[in-house]
Formats: sequence, structure tokens, C-alpha cells
Amino acid sequence: MSEGCSIEEARMEQKAPSNLVRLITQPKFGSEPFHSKGEALGPTLLDFWRWSVSDLVSNATRGRLAEFIVANALGISVRGVRNEWSPFDLQTEEGVKVEVKSAAYIQSWFQSKLSAISFRTPKTRAFDPETNRLESEAKRQADVYVFAVLKHQDKSTIDPLNLDQWEFYVVPTAILNARTRSQFGITLTTLRGFCTPIGYTGLRAEVLRAASSSAGNNESSGEVSCSSKGN
Repeated sequence: MSEGCSIEEARMEQKAPSNLVRLITQPKFGSEPFHSKGEALGPTLLDFWRWSVSDLVSNATRGRLAEFIVANALGISVRGVRNEWSPFDLQTEEGVKVEVKSAAYIQSWFQSKLSAISFRTPKTRAFDPETNRLESEAKRQADVYVFAVLKHQDKSTIDPLNLDQWEFYVVPTAILNARTRSQFGITLTTLRGFCTPIGYTGLRAEVLRAASSSAGNNESSGEVSCSSKGN
């Protein structure tokens, strides 16, 4: 029996048929039709995409959009399929693991005031989709966090595809680990206390700098820094 595997899990392993291994998903094109009994029914996958994710301001869609934006800024290929079960969101060609968190002042629903900006940053147990198991240790899985804020505050002109309406805060994970006030979340006010926002074009350089800072054996001393104010 594998280490960390319960008797019940071991029994399930023995019973699991070989055709229940992890699915490998290939990118779709949008032209794929819904069908029944070998006949196309009319609607296509593109119709579904339009129906389900056209609201780019909605929380769920905005979060994935932020990952896509950051991936492009970091030069990470988006030709494949987003890994829903990865313990972190992105990985650069240099091997830097990145977690992307997003927030916005504007929401799709009626608001009596702009939303307050905060982010959840808890430690997690990594899930392995190959084995359907959680790691025993809870920790922050990425090397660097990118906090993406859709900063625009006018509903009539908000456009999440306009990268001028976003700002980004890049933080080495070591800084989050060293915080004593909260290990579950962080507010925008706190982020602004030790970081300056940067734009889309500066993201790659800042993420690599933050990763280098974090790797520079300062984690235990709490001397790791994020983007300096005024840069």
C-alpha cells in the first residue's frame, strides 16, 4: 500500500478499471457541433462559449481571464488547455511557479458602492489528478503571487480586454508566509503598503525579479522584497 494511502483507498485502487485514468483534453476550435444519433443539432461549441463566458466582469470568468492575461505577459504558451487541477496557476519557462488572484471594483450586478478589494491567500494541499489524492502538507504552492486588479471604476466604459484598465501587484510567496497578521487573506491596502502596482508590460521582468529575490535565501529572515515603491 502506498504511503499515506488508507485501506479503503487501496481497495479502490485495486478495483478501479484502467479506463478511469485522467483525461487528456485537447484544445477545441469552437466549430464542434452538439449532436445526437450522429446528426448535428445546430448549436456549436462557440455558441456555448458565447453564452457562458461573454460576461468578462463576472467573478468566475474574470479570474480565468486574469490568468490568461498574466500567462501572455509572462510569455507562457496558451495554445494548450488550462490545467484545472494544477496546484498553482502558471509556470514560466524558467520554472517559476505563479499563482494569480484577481479582484475588481466593478461587478456585473447592481452595486450601491464600489467593491472593496481583497484576496484569499490560504495555504492549500496540492491535489494530484493522476492519483486523485491530496498531499499531506498544506502550503502555498507557488513561488510568486500576482494580484491582478481590474482597477477601472466606471461601469459604462469597463472593458476587461483593455489592459490599461488593469494593474498588477507582484509578491514573492515568502512575504505572504512571513506575515503574522493573517495567513488567509490580504487587502489591497496592505499590498500597497509594501508594493507598487505595475502594468502589463512590466509583469515578466517583475515576476522573475520577485522569484530571484525569494530564492536568494532570504525567506527565513523575512528580508525578501517585492516591487519597490516609486518604480
